[in-house]
Amino acid sequence: MKQRTPIIAGNWKMNNTAKEGVALVNAVKPLVADAKCKVVVCVPAIDIPAVAEALKGSNIALGAQNVHFAEKGAYTGEISAAMLKEYGVKYVIIGHSERRQYFGETDETVNKRTLAALGAGLVPIVCIGETLEEREGGKTENVLDRQIETGLKGIDDISKIVIAYEPVWAIGTGKTATCEQANETIGYIRKKCAEVFCPKCAEKVRIQYGGSMNAGNCKQLMAMPEIDGGLIGGASLKAVDFATIVCYDQGGIQGMKLPKELL
Repeated sequence: MKQRTPIIAGNWKMNNTAKEGVALVNAVKPLVADAKCKVVVCVPAIDIPAVAEALKGSNIALGAQNVHFAEKGAYTGEISAAMLKEYGVKYVIIGHSERRQYFGETDETVNKRTLAALGAGLVPIVCIGETLEEREGGKTENVLDRQIETGLKGIDDISKIVIAYEPVWAIGTGKTATCEQANETIGYIRKKCAEVFCPKCAEKVRIQYGGSMNAGNCKQLMAMPEIDGGLIGGASLKAVDFATIVCYDQGGIQGMKLPKELL
C-alpha cells in the first residue's frame, strides 16, 4: 500500500472538441467511480466550460494544460489562473516537454507559472525529464537537477505540487522506460527534492511517470514504490484504456458491463 495517494491524470493535448470531450468523460465516469486514486482530466482550454459541467458530481477533477504567470494584461492568447478557477479547474500542467520544445518554455517560465498557479490555489503538475541524447550522454541527473533547482525555486512546500517525470524519448514514441529505470529516476528526483527543499516534504510529494504509460504496462509501473501515478497522453483519449489505468489496483475494468459503443 503506497503511503502517498496515487494520482492518474489524462492529458488530452490538442484533441477533442467540447462535444467529443463531454462524450468521453461521460463514458469514463461510471468506469472509474470506485477508483482509489485521484483522477484528473487535463483538457484543451476551449473544452473547459463544457467538460466542467459534465464532471459535476463525479470523482474526476478538472485540469488545464497551461496557465500564464500574470494575473491579467497584454498577453494575447494566454489564460490566467483566475480564469481557470472560475470554471472549477483544480490542476494545471506546467512545463510539458511539448511546451518546452515547440513554444519556448524554459525553466524560468516554468517557475513563474508554477508560483502563479500555487498563489491562486491550483495544483501544478510540473513536468521534468531528459531527452534521449541527454540520457545516452549520461546527463539525466544534471538535467533533472537544473529543472528542479530553477523550475521549482521559491516553493515553500514541495508537497503542494505534483511532479511528472516524463523522459522525452518515451513520449508518443511507444517506447517506455523499464519499470526499474522509471523507479530509479523518480527515486533520484525525490532525493533531490529532499536536498533542495526538506526531506519530510519530499516524502509527501507525488511523482508521476509520464512516458507512455498504458493499459498494458500500468500495473507493473504502479507497483514500483517511488511511482505515485501517471500523466497519461494517448491512452487518456480512450475511455476503456484510461479507466483500466485508473483502476490498475482493482484488476482494471474486467467484469464491468460496458456500453455497446465502448466494446
